[in-house]
Amino acid sequence: MEDPIQLKEEGNKYFQANDYEKALQSYTQALKLNKDKALQAVLYRNRAACFLKKEEYAKAASDASRAIDINASDIKALYRRSQALEKLGKLDQAFKDAQKCATIEPRNKNFQETLRRLGANIQEKLRIQFSTDSRVQKMFEILLDENSEKEKREKAANNLIVLGREEAGAERIFQNNGVNLLLQLIETKNPELILAAVRTLSGMCTGHKARATAILHYLGIDSICMWMSVDNEEISLAVCNLLQTIIDCLLDQGKEEHHGKEEAVVLDTKKDLKMITMRLLDMLVSKRVSGQGRDRALNLLNKNIPRKDLKDHDNSRTIFVIDNGLKKILKVVGQIPEMPDCLPLTENTQLTASVLLNKLYDDLRCDPERDNYRIICEEYIKSKIDPQNMDKTLHAVQIVSGVLQGPFDLGNKLLGMKGVMEMMVALCGSEREIDQLVAVEALIHASTKLSRATFIISNGVNLLKEIYKKTKNEKIKIRALVGLCKLGSAGGTDYGLRQFAEGSTEKLARQCRKWLCNTAIDARTRKWAVEGMSYLTLDADVKDDFVEDEPALKAMFDLAKTSDKTILYSVASALVNCTNSYDTKELVPELVQLAKFSKQHVPEEHPKDKKDFVVKRVKRLLKAGVVSALACMVKADSAILTDQSKELIARVFLALCEDPKDRGTIVAQGGGKALIPLALEGTDVGKIKASHALAKIAAISNPDIAFPGERVYEVVRPLVSLLNTERDGLQNYEALLGLTNFSGRSDKLRLKIVKEKALPDIENYMFENHDQLRQAATECMCNLVVNKEVQERFVADGNDRLKLVVLLCGEDDEKVQVAAAGALAMLTAAQKKLCYKMTQVTTQWLEILQRLCLHDNMEIQHRGLVIAFNLISADKELAKKLVESELLEILTYVGKQEDHPKKQHVINVARDCLTKCMDYGLIKPFSQA
Repeated sequence: MEDPIQLKEEGNKYFQANDYEKALQSYTQALKLNKDKALQAVLYRNRAACFLKKEEYAKAASDASRAIDINASDIKALYRRSQALEKLGKLDQAFKDAQKCATIEPRNKNFQETLRRLGANIQEKLRIQFSTDSRVQKMFEILLDENSEKEKREKAANNLIVLGREEAGAERIFQNNGVNLLLQLIETKNPELILAAVRTLSGMCTGHKARATAILHYLGIDSICMWMSVDNEEISLAVCNLLQTIIDCLLDQGKEEHHGKEEAVVLDTKKDLKMITMRLLDMLVSKRVSGQGRDRALNLLNKNIPRKDLKDHDNSRTIFVIDNGLKKILKVVGQIPEMPDCLPLTENTQLTASVLLNKLYDDLRCDPERDNYRIICEEYIKSKIDPQNMDKTLHAVQIVSGVLQGPFDLGNKLLGMKGVMEMMVALCGSEREIDQLVAVEALIHASTKLSRATFIISNGVNLLKEIYKKTKNEKIKIRALVGLCKLGSAGGTDYGLRQFAEGSTEKLARQCRKWLCNTAIDARTRKWAVEGMSYLTLDADVKDDFVEDEPALKAMFDLAKTSDKTILYSVASALVNCTNSYDTKELVPELVQLAKFSKQHVPEEHPKDKKDFVVKRVKRLLKAGVVSALACMVKADSAILTDQSKELIARVFLALCEDPKDRGTIVAQGGGKALIPLALEGTDVGKIKASHALAKIAAISNPDIAFPGERVYEVVRPLVSLLNTERDGLQNYEALLGLTNFSGRSDKLRLKIVKEKALPDIENYMFENHDQLRQAATECMCNLVVNKEVQERFVADGNDRLKLVVLLCGEDDEKVQVAAAGALAMLTAAQKKLCYKMTQVTTQWLEILQRLCLHDNMEIQHRGLVIAFNLISADKELAKKLVESELLEILTYVGKQEDHPKKQHVINVARDCLTKCMDYGLIKPFSQA
């Protein structure tokens, strides 16, 4: 058995050697073996010292307390506990221990200084505490006093919000009955006071799970949901933010560390999260909830239920919502605004519900889960189908229509249910306008897939035609026309349908533009007008007329600022058509001739789709403010702005950036900023298009203006992504121009380019046979070599980087020579090692240098002479090698030229070279020769 005293001595040695972990082990082992109380106290206080060094203050305080329990006057243990308690923020207790130490040893200066410091800290803490308490109390008195002046109340409300966002202020409000007082403010029913109270509560909950849980239980989820249900957008949004903050805390998101404090014990939050989810689902079907409140509940479910990362295997929240709330979401989707019993809705409610259906479906992991989802939908729809009750049946059709806007594959399966498609077609033949309206919309959503569109074409086209001809309700009329055009574009083969769609194109376009400009019309109908334009602008005549109609364009741009997924996609589609930024198949001349020979129809380019017309349309769109509209669309929530919409917007931006003269306008209207997220997220095609548009802007714009602040660093990655052999030559070239522009701005940007691993790609393009690519890559490298990390790569052994630059200096292309000589001049000036290395990489180095120094282009000649000066300055032996060559004659010839303003910089460098050689004693002045 080991001796406790020896273990203690061993621990002391480890402590003196700053090996606190081993010291702890020794003291702990000694404590296990020891039975002597006096030694036990020493071991505990020694272990406390180790914990202090390791900054484990709670453990240090605990061990010091054990030592004090054995010996109440153990001055070392008392002082160590005082130090630990101070670090834990328990200043009062730390002061008492320090006071005992000073009483035992009154002359100890260390104890006296500790007492003074702790006393001052306690006083300051009390001052802040009392100051905060009095401020909080005063604010509540002003706010709850109905006779207070309006200005004073507003100021107090704002101060309370600010205080709630600070940890100290939030805690004082919470401890001083603040939640109850805030509840009183909410009960005043004064909108300004309610907002102040709710925002203060949000601040108090942020990053503090214990406080958020307590506030949730004190207020009650029912009350919170009731406040969110009010028909006041600002209050509803503020309460929604409060509930989101509480949910974040319960999910341990956005948690802040509070140093020096022990965390409160918080119970399992799953029960609270389920309770919140159930109340949100209940809100969806309550008639007492406003349209705004219903939207908030849907948005909270959208944001918090489906997994954010599919790598996380736990989708239990989604399963819970499907089992307990899928029918409630379907009920919202199935609402018909024109019906008297409709729940309160906004323009976006049903689309947001469709988005939620889609997110829930996408979050399922296996076929059994998806089958369960489908079965619940089918059973709910079946329960609504009643041949004797047309109103009930309408809801069933509306549900199918809503699902088609969400999980489309599921929507198609629901269309295949017995009698659903026939029921939709039958509704078209109804005399009631509401039946026609619902059926037409459902048919339009169903026609997106060709397999279903075939059935609709054969059964419903005639009905749509009849509806269009007979109805006097323009809402139905325009939907019928959009449906027919959509069916035509879906690939219908019916000749009558094609003729009808083609014959009505100009008529429908006029109708759509008329409805777009009429702000008195409901937004839902105007939405269909936008979707109509997305199909109609496939016609060259229509798109040409459309861009000339500035009021219609601006009306469409205004609609694009609304949070509607369909509108965003339709606007983007129309703009892609107007700018001809869609992909086109190149016609092979031989195949065209063969088709003509066999008397087959060969599609010809419409005259108004030629470049001149496209350019004019782009100019008109820019003048009408298309960039601002696109920038606004990019800011939409991810649930609204789909990857497909992002790709369309990126295509439009690329078309707008085609003319360099327009790029300044695009930057000024926020286009540069809007393109960055498009280049980083979305489809592969969309990211490439957006990156190319960024490259066009970056190539000629001042980065500080086009991408101000830190934003410029976000642009580097998209530009580097274009340096790829899979991209076309123009994309490579313009990306290199953009990187050249950036690399000339700051070393921080140069370093960012290096970190994005662009150097190997840039070097590859320096080998390119294409002159412009080789030139652009060399110019980019010329700017990058200013960076020390790039220089080190040239210095490193085992690479041909320097050899490539030297050989490029000997190229016939003057632009390449200028860039390569500039890079070599900077490299040899920055690194002496590269001066020696240059003479070893190729036997042609001296010949190339001589050609540079004699070049007719003064810019190239100047750079060549600077390289010569760098070599001469680097080493006497190198200088001797140059003097013994023909280079001395060249330097003498240039240096002896008469002074001339235009070439003085060249003459001066040559003279500097000769002067340096004279300093070495390699040549003598003319007078001594």
